[in-house]
Amino acid sequence: MRAFVAEKRGDEVVRGVREDFEIGDLGEGDVLVKVAWSSVNYKDALATIPKGQVARISPLIPGIDLAGTDEDSGEEVLAHGYDLGVAHHGGYAECARVRSEWVVPLPGGLSAKQAMTIGTAGYTAARCVIALEEAGLTPDSGPVLVTGASGGVGSTAVDILAARGYEVVASSGKDPEYLKALGASEVISREEAAGNAERPLDKTRWAGAVDCVGGDALAGVLRSLRYGAAVAACGNTGGIKLPLTVLPFILRGVSLLGVDSVQTPMALRGEIWRRLADDLRPPGLEETIAREIGLDELEGALDAILRGELTGRTVVRLA
Repeated sequence: MRAFVAEKRGDEVVRGVREDFEIGDLGEGDVLVKVAWSSVNYKDALATIPKGQVARISPLIPGIDLAGTDEDSGEEVLAHGYDLGVAHHGGYAECARVRSEWVVPLPGGLSAKQAMTIGTAGYTAARCVIALEEAGLTPDSGPVLVTGASGGVGSTAVDILAARGYEVVASSGKDPEYLKALGASEVISREEAAGNAERPLDKTRWAGAVDCVGGDALAGVLRSLRYGAAVAACGNTGGIKLPLTVLPFILRGVSLLGVDSVQTPMALRGEIWRRLADDLRPPGLEETIAREIGLDELEGALDAILRGELTGRTVVRLA
């Protein structure tokens, strides 16, 4: 079968499409999936470079999410997270062997391509929105900031929030028209979102936020949240350190909500996917958010996402 493989050789990683990868070498798992679609995520790119610190086996078929058909039952399924594409061969191949406890039945109303247009990024965005609403955020609360808004998580978060009636402010250094087409009422610079790092508190502005960046951006968001507001944090492309005082927490009662998409319990995972096919479905699912590539174009897309050049979601066609 065809597969995109990354293999560590000394201090380098050799990667590319192989035509003769054996299905018998896919590793352990009781479900064989004929993969139709996968997607491009920042973590996938990290799994293919020497200093990425993501890949835990070599050779590795990356791809932290996939959708296709269970070869035994004939049912359409999807899988993402856990060890997929990290310590277990992932979605960048015509077939994948996965554990049954990783598999989610494809929800009614979503095709396999649409599921991977949402993918890990859109699933994470939905978890962020749910976390904020469970913390009390409503469309009447005020403006909601999304940092790193041009990326996969950010753009889907903008799309979902706008569709639910929120006033969405997007922070990005890229094309503002794309974000406005998704429903952003305003697009601000990364620098404006980060604010003044010398101040322990900034002027209150945001009723809530989805942070896909971390680092200075997340610190700036926390300094400028309104009293009692929350930020859902899910990314670290801007760094893992958080240069901040405790003052936003003890003087304004703000909350930092950590959002994970890898180890979500299966019952909750299935419920979120059902909502992604229903009330959390991104309106710009295919028309605005996604672009499609084949396996032979994958290497260029992985390089582009590392350089911060990809906008929205890129889905990978396997069948």
